[in-house]
Amino acid sequence: MVSRFACQVKVFVDTAPVMEKPLAQQSGIGWQGKHTNLVSLAHGSWLLLGEVYTDLELHCGEAMPDHCGSCSRCLDVCPTKAFPAPYRLDATRCISYLTIEHRGPIPLELRPMMGNHVYGCDDCLAVCPWNKFAKPACHEKLVERSDLAAPELAELARLDDQAFRAKFAGSPIKRIGRNRFVRNVLIAIGNSGDRTLMPIAEILRQDLDPVVAEAADWAVQRLAAFCQPSS
Repeated sequence: MVSRFACQVKVFVDTAPVMEKPLAQQSGIGWQGKHTNLVSLAHGSWLLLGEVYTDLELHCGEAMPDHCGSCSRCLDVCPTKAFPAPYRLDATRCISYLTIEHRGPIPLELRPMMGNHVYGCDDCLAVCPWNKFAKPACHEKLVERSDLAAPELAELARLDDQAFRAKFAGSPIKRIGRNRFVRNVLIAIGNSGDRTLMPIAEILRQDLDPVVAEAADWAVQRLAAFCQPSS
């Protein structure tokens, strides 16, 4: 493109604070649904957006109109009630933000709502009825890894930094680092109600990272509460 049209180009794929969803809607790719993500008539909610910034003068397409109608499935399914209104997202309650971007301890009141989510959350995307038109991706980079299809929480919690880097090499999960990831796993352990996971949580109470240690302490206490007989 650069050599053919003598223009300047910069490419982004989730690597810069680009207003990609409004741009995609203006280009006619789809529209921003009530969950604030892009929805396509052809691909539903399962989209990975890339952007090409250029000084080349291009023809502007027609913006895609909203096709959500009266549907509210994405709003109703959110575990942490992160949508104060349609088309509005409270990122501080979003599980994707909490498990990926948030660096410190996750707010106590939100932890029980997170269930077994250890990296992101696609609940609002998964229930979108427009997904009936989506087709599985065939690109090698987007194909599900078999070793990550249903990983054991105990195995994930035992990862040290070296093992974490090796397991998630080439994956976006690697970006958040071992400590943040194990923090998330411990919250899932606490929500599991599985007492057999208590020993690994007990060990991680002594973790060198204070956020991991605190999450482990919470997991131990929550598992113990699950096991108490009801009055």
